[in-house]
Amino acid sequence: MKKTPLYEKHVALKAKIIDFGGWAMPVQYTNVIDEHKTTRSAAGLFDICHMGEIEVKGPQAFDFLQLVLTRNLADQAIGQVKLSALLNEEGGVIDDLTVYKINENSFMLVTNATPREREWQWIKSIKQSKIFDCDLKDISDDTGKLDLQGPRSEEILQKLTQADLKTLRFYHFCESNVAGFKAIISRSGYTGEDGFEIYAESNNIGEIWDKLMETGAVFGLKPAGLGARDTLRLEGGMMLNGQDMDESVSPLEVPYSWIVDAHKEFIGSAALRAKQNSGITKKLAGLEVTGRGIARHGYKVFHKTQEIGVVTSGTFSPTLNKAIGLAFIDINFSAPDVEIEIDIRGTLIPAKIVKLPFYKREKR
Repeated sequence: MKKTPLYEKHVALKAKIIDFGGWAMPVQYTNVIDEHKTTRSAAGLFDICHMGEIEVKGPQAFDFLQLVLTRNLADQAIGQVKLSALLNEEGGVIDDLTVYKINENSFMLVTNATPREREWQWIKSIKQSKIFDCDLKDISDDTGKLDLQGPRSEEILQKLTQADLKTLRFYHFCESNVAGFKAIISRSGYTGEDGFEIYAESNNIGEIWDKLMETGAVFGLKPAGLGARDTLRLEGGMMLNGQDMDESVSPLEVPYSWIVDAHKEFIGSAALRAKQNSGITKKLAGLEVTGRGIARHGYKVFHKTQEIGVVTSGTFSPTLNKAIGLAFIDINFSAPDVEIEIDIRGTLIPAKIVKLPFYKREKR
């Protein structure tokens, strides 16, 4: 398994290590519920160095990204982050990724870990077949990434940076320093909480981790693993690449229509128009289990004995104290409050469709 620059720190903290897409990653340090609740009430620190980063630079960097991505980036300001999707020719989702506009001719794409090699090869192939005056560079191995998430994350990080974090808006970033090291600080995350994503050179990320842990101790900061990251993102109604969507799924079938610009041409746009015209037959919807049990990935969904879908993600929500999940549902049964049943180990357990997200933080 590949290891992040922080692997030895996780071992020293007695984390339980698992294979996550070929990476040796901490799934938990204490337990998932403790790390989840700590992130919601104070702050959690996540090692996200396994994710990918790609530089796109040059006079036609913007034009290239307009072709490659579903989102229209025309109104993106320098210092702003935008969520977009990278599709195949059939309109299937290779990845949902974030786009950082460094300056007019320079962007950084931040990809998910599992598909990062697939998408690097894909965008390279697009550039080779279409002539654009821009350069692509995979900087993943040279870049370390930490996610500091939770209501006290601003207080913690402010002690280690000269950047004025109070003025940093959601889904915006600044180039500054953290613990004396050059870094990009982005107000964003994958937990549904306020928080920051921190990018720095991979050979400095260990020292930044140590300083954050030391500084954050008095604020209740704890390290958090992939287990809590999964329960937090699901409460926030966020999808997991490879589980809730993949290349067989279009962004029109998951809650991503808003990052698709129907008025521009991009790779996969013709396929999406054809799918829209022929009619969408399924939708990814939120569900709440009202009976006893937890809906897990792959469990079948029924409506009055008729099979209408399949669960993609499911867990017990530590914040809401109930079982929640995501499932692809026949579009005729995908509206909130529709009563359904989940086949949990041979027994049909009552549930209902609910509006996403399951959890929304209080504005402070």
